[in-house]
Amino acid sequence: MRIGPYALAPNVILAPMAGVTDKPFRVLCKRMGAGLCVSEMTTSDPRFWNTAKSLHRMDHVGEPAPISVQIAGTEPAIMAEAARHNVDHGAQIVDINMGCPAKKVCNAWAGSALMRDEALVARILDTMVAAVDVPVTLKIRTGWAADRKNALAIARIAESAGIAALAIHGRTRDQQYTGTAEYDTIAEVKAALSIPVIANGDIDAPEKAAAVLRHTGCDAVMIGRAAQGRPWIFREIAHFLATGEHMAPPTLSEIRELLLGHLEALHAFYGEPSGVRIARKHLGWYAKDRPENHAFRHVVNQAESAEAQLRLTRDYFDALVAGVAPELPAAA
Repeated sequence: MRIGPYALAPNVILAPMAGVTDKPFRVLCKRMGAGLCVSEMTTSDPRFWNTAKSLHRMDHVGEPAPISVQIAGTEPAIMAEAARHNVDHGAQIVDINMGCPAKKVCNAWAGSALMRDEALVARILDTMVAAVDVPVTLKIRTGWAADRKNALAIARIAESAGIAALAIHGRTRDQQYTGTAEYDTIAEVKAALSIPVIANGDIDAPEKAAAVLRHTGCDAVMIGRAAQGRPWIFREIAHFLATGEHMAPPTLSEIRELLLGHLEALHAFYGEPSGVRIARKHLGWYAKDRPENHAFRHVVNQAESAEAQLRLTRDYFDALVAGVAPELPAAA
């Protein structure tokens, strides 16, 4: 699969997730086999570009190419300027958010709320494609509501505007993340377009990825929540798609090293105390399938320093590797 000049191998992509797909996580997922990692949503409003949050979201130093940055907004000219600004700061692919179902985003008529106004969608896409000389991609949902599934109409507008690739989450906006994703709409869109189409929604295992690709005819799959605490899912899916066989799961020792490296990257990227605070959710995701998960989270969430967080995590996984129950002492 290609997006403009970029060949994506494998065709397994990390979805943009606010508060999750920051640079440390993108770099890790790329190392774990993701063919492309899309940044968490950045605002098009220039008033916020110099906030700590935006500066971190626009930091791509040392990030493996291609660098894809997602932008959210509603005004075509402002979004075009945001696209130019992000390209100037390292973006090699610009992605447009018309898929986020969050209330605070949709209340501002951004994200998936834009799908309610197809004329505005056309203006935004035309303006942004003309504004930059890098590929522009689009992420949408199947529609605003069950009785308003207009993904095909939006997709045709996108192709006409010169969008380089389209990602579709198999839910409507009003579903949020409830129920189950459906792929018939995605298959319908793929059959009607000549540009690459990426399937997203509930893809959480190698067999599921293969089944969705078969059902939809899509060019790639996009992984979101299933990558939280499990970044090796990308290499597992890629291996299965290439060979039809399952690769061995990571050992506890490998998970330990991956997690400690991830924590150190978060601490270095955000500093203390922000890095410690942000790392807590990742710790919970890594340990979520362990029987002592609740106790581990209770203890590690008390850590206020990077040193304490690393020590508690190291001791926890050392015990697991040794085959003994973690003692989980009080945090220091």
